[in-house]
Amino acid sequence: MDAEFDIGIIGGGPAGSTAASYLAKAGLKVAVFEADNFPREHVGESLVPATTPVLLDIGAMDKVEAAGFPKKYGAAWTSAEDRAIDHNGFRGLEHDFRAAEVLFSERDQAGVDRDYTFHVDRAKFDQILLKHAEELGAKVFQGVHVGKVDFDGEHPVIEARIGRSRAHVAVRMVVDASGRRTHLGSQLKFKVPDPVFNQYAVHTWFDHLDRKALAVNKDQADYIFIHFLPVSDTWVWQIPITDTITSIGVVSQKARFKEYDGDREKYFWDTVASRPELLDVLKNADRVKPFKTEGDYSYGMKQVAGDRFVLIGDAARFVDPIFSSGVSVALNSARIACKDIIAAAEAGDFGKERFAAYEEKLRRGVKNWYEFISIYYRLNILFTAFVQDDRYRLDVLKLLQGDVYDDEEPKALAAMREIVKAVEEDPTHLWHPFLGRLKAPSAAPSF
Repeated sequence: MDAEFDIGIIGGGPAGSTAASYLAKAGLKVAVFEADNFPREHVGESLVPATTPVLLDIGAMDKVEAAGFPKKYGAAWTSAEDRAIDHNGFRGLEHDFRAAEVLFSERDQAGVDRDYTFHVDRAKFDQILLKHAEELGAKVFQGVHVGKVDFDGEHPVIEARIGRSRAHVAVRMVVDASGRRTHLGSQLKFKVPDPVFNQYAVHTWFDHLDRKALAVNKDQADYIFIHFLPVSDTWVWQIPITDTITSIGVVSQKARFKEYDGDREKYFWDTVASRPELLDVLKNADRVKPFKTEGDYSYGMKQVAGDRFVLIGDAARFVDPIFSSGVSVALNSARIACKDIIAAAEAGDFGKERFAAYEEKLRRGVKNWYEFISIYYRLNILFTAFVQDDRYRLDVLKLLQGDVYDDEEPKALAAMREIVKAVEEDPTHLWHPFLGRLKAPSAAPSF
C-alpha cells in the first residue's frame, strides 16, 4: 500500500496543528485527523512566553494578536495564610509568604519579542492554529476518529472512521498529538500513571468577577492568579478570558472529589468557602457556564518515539498544569520533534534513533516542570519565598516563562530541594506544619 501522505497527525489541538504547520512549511504532505469539529471548548487557557517563538516561527502570531485575547504580562499568587512565619534566612519578602508576583519582562528570553503573552479562549485559539496549518497546505479532516494504527507493513496505516464508514490511510510516519486521549500510548501500552499526582479539577466561567479583590497590586488584576487554599494540595486558578469573563478552576486531590459523590457544584463551593474572601468574590459574579471536570491529571509514557512515530504534547506527557505548562509543552514539543522529523524525511529514514534529540529535550524540559511543581505542592510557602528573593527570582522566572528545554536543571530547583529535605527531616522545624501531603521522589520518574 503506497503512502498517501508523508506524515499523519492524530489530533488537531495546539500540538497537532503546530506540527502540521512546521511540516507543511517544510514541503511535506501532511494529514491531520481530528475527532472533534472545531471550534470546541477546551481547558488550559493561559499561555507562557515560551509559546511566542513558536507562534512567530509558524507565522501564526499576527492572527493570534488580531483575535484580541487579553494580554498576560505576568503571574501572581495569593495565600490565606495569616500566621507569622519565620523567614528562615530569605530576603525581600515584601508580602511575607502571603503573596508573590512576577513580571515576564524582568528577564530576557531568547526568541521572545514582546513583554506579554496571552490568556486565550481555547475554542478560538485552537481553531486559529488549525486553520493556519490548513492554509499552509496541511489536509485537515475534522470529525474523523482514528482507530488502530497498523505498523506491520511497509508504511503505517491509520484507520480513519466517520460514523460507520472506514478508510485506511497509509503514511510514512505518524505523529500522535491526541492529547489526553493518548492514542498511541494506549494502543502500544506505553502509558504509566503518575506515582504522585492524582489531581482533579472542577472549573467554569464567571462574568463580572472583581479581579482586583484579591490582588495585592491592583494594577496586576489581569495577571493569571493562583490562589492557595487552606486545604492540603488544593488551589484555584483565575484567568481572564475577555474584558469581563474569567475562568475559575478548583484543583485538589481526586480522593477529595470522590467524597462528594460526583456533586461538582457542592465540591466547588465547599472548597472555595475555605477562603471566605474568595467565596465572596465568586458569589458576587455571574456563573455563565456549567461546571466541568478534568481528571486523569498526570501521567507519562515509557516511550515517546519509535520506528515511524513520535508522541507530542499531552499525548507524550501531562503534568499538573499549575504553572500553565500545557500549551507551552504542546507547541514546543511540536517544534522540537519537527526538526527531527524534517531531517528524517530528508534522509528517507524514520527509524527511532532519528528522534533521540527530541526525546532527550522533551524529557529534560518536563523533568524540570515536574520537580518545580512537586516542590510547590510539598511546601508552597517555599515557592513564594523564592519568587521574592533576588538570589533566586530570575531562576524561578525562567521556569515560569517555560524556558526549560535547553539547559540543565536550574540552580533554584537544587536549592528548593535541599530546603524541603531539611524541613521534612526535622519535625521541630518552624515550616514543618506547612508541608503538603504529596511527596514526590527525589527526581522525576524516568518516564
